[in-house]
Amino acid sequence: MKSIVVFWCFCIIGICYVYAIDGNRVDSLLLKLDQAIKERPIYMEQKELRLAKLKNQLLQSISEEEHFAILSALLDEYRSFNTDSAFYVAEEREQIAMRLGNREYIDNARMNKADVLGMTGMYKEAMDLMRNIHAERLSKNLRPYYYHIYRTIYGLMADYAVTKYERKLYTELTDKYRDSLLLINKDNLLIHTLIQSDQYNVRNEYDKAICLLTDYLAQQKEYEHDVAICAYTLSESYRLKENKEKEKEFLIISAIADMTTAVREYISLRKLAILLYQEGDIERAYSYVKICMEDAAACNARLRKLEILEIFPIINDAYQQKAEKQQEQMKWTLASISILSFFLLLAIFYVYKQMKRLAIARKEVIDTNKRLKELNEELHLSMHKLKEANHSIAENSYLKEEYIGRYMDQCSVYLEKMDNYRRSLGKIAATGNVEELYKNIKSSKFIEVELKEFYTNFDNTFLQMFPTFVEDFNALLTNDERISLKTGERMNTELRIFALIRLGISDSVKIAQFLRYSVTTIYNYRTKVRNKAAGDRNLLEQEVMKIGKSKD
Repeated sequence: MKSIVVFWCFCIIGICYVYAIDGNRVDSLLLKLDQAIKERPIYMEQKELRLAKLKNQLLQSISEEEHFAILSALLDEYRSFNTDSAFYVAEEREQIAMRLGNREYIDNARMNKADVLGMTGMYKEAMDLMRNIHAERLSKNLRPYYYHIYRTIYGLMADYAVTKYERKLYTELTDKYRDSLLLINKDNLLIHTLIQSDQYNVRNEYDKAICLLTDYLAQQKEYEHDVAICAYTLSESYRLKENKEKEKEFLIISAIADMTTAVREYISLRKLAILLYQEGDIERAYSYVKICMEDAAACNARLRKLEILEIFPIINDAYQQKAEKQQEQMKWTLASISILSFFLLLAIFYVYKQMKRLAIARKEVIDTNKRLKELNEELHLSMHKLKEANHSIAENSYLKEEYIGRYMDQCSVYLEKMDNYRRSLGKIAATGNVEELYKNIKSSKFIEVELKEFYTNFDNTFLQMFPTFVEDFNALLTNDERISLKTGERMNTELRIFALIRLGISDSVKIAQFLRYSVTTIYNYRTKVRNKAAGDRNLLEQEVMKIGKSKD
């Protein structure tokens, strides 16, 4: 049971999807048709240029045979464009054929006249002409045209027959000439396709007609007039099959082909307008049927005028009623808009007053926020300074603790060394060797050794607290002026001067005492190194004080 429900659900979804695709395609084709109608003046201009070109050829010095052939091309251009001009061209062809005395030309020209008369609804006159033409004496090329005219006229007479007897008679004659066309038109793919599909429709074999016409249309890439005829016949197959969406689709394709080939005698756009009217698309239906009426009048196609006059008043009345309804709705809409506009003005006035009050309050809030921001910045600055002070105190405390410990150790070592030195002098004095005693007292070797050891201890202690001091200090100098230490050397005099500055001893006198140099020498060293600074030389010692401090 569950599987059956799922199956039907998928079926319903599939059907909905197919209809959605068809609907989108029809909408897309309608937009193409609207665009083709909009661009129709371009196609009409191209048509007029072709007509003018053919007329200019007729003015040249040419033979009667060539004249007759050019008139054939001109007749093809006029046939679905202007029936009066087409009939005039057909008569001129007949006159040339009479002058040439060519029986085949005469029959061809008279069939041209009958063809045009059939288009205008003058069936009796067309039949009178055709009865004087005998099929057995026609050439193989003209015979299909002969049967085509009979089939077309009898088909139209069957459509407009008053009595059932007449309709039956003309339908049988139409079938007869259709069969004849099928027999002699096997080499002409277009004519054979159209006649065969027409026969399938008559026999209710709609799927065969659809398959045949669809295959033919698939081979056509441009919107030529042949496409218009085939697409219209295919729409008839779908109409007889009661598939309105497909009928509408191919009526649109046929109408697009009619518009782009600049013809004025057609059926598709009128039938499409009726379908759109039935679906409620009144505006499009009115627009299309109006174009049909204008073209039928310009073409002087009397039969098409009669067909359009049957539907035009109905669509026109519906369009006028819709327009009146829209005008009435517009009046109510304008009245509603006027009332709403009045209330809107009141609302705007009220909002304006509230906005003024809000602006005052907002200004007060902005001023308060500004003051709070200033206080907050001041507080933040104070906190930053306090943090720096705490950091400096913590650092100084650490340095003091470190150096106190080192100082106590150093003092203990020096006391022991002084005691050893005292004992060594006492031993010399005890031997009575005054000269040796005096020599040892006068020698500076002991002091030099102790100073060297003192500086070594200072370097080790300082670099233990500031391991990257040498690299950080060199980073403050230009590349070519950076300090390079000798092998086994940890710091030199220049580095020791700035190491003392980093420890907070910036007085040159104290530095000179510590390093046992003159004050002038220390000053020169400081000046020399400042001149090597990569940045502002006056800020070098401030940058040195930042070495070893955390970035936060």
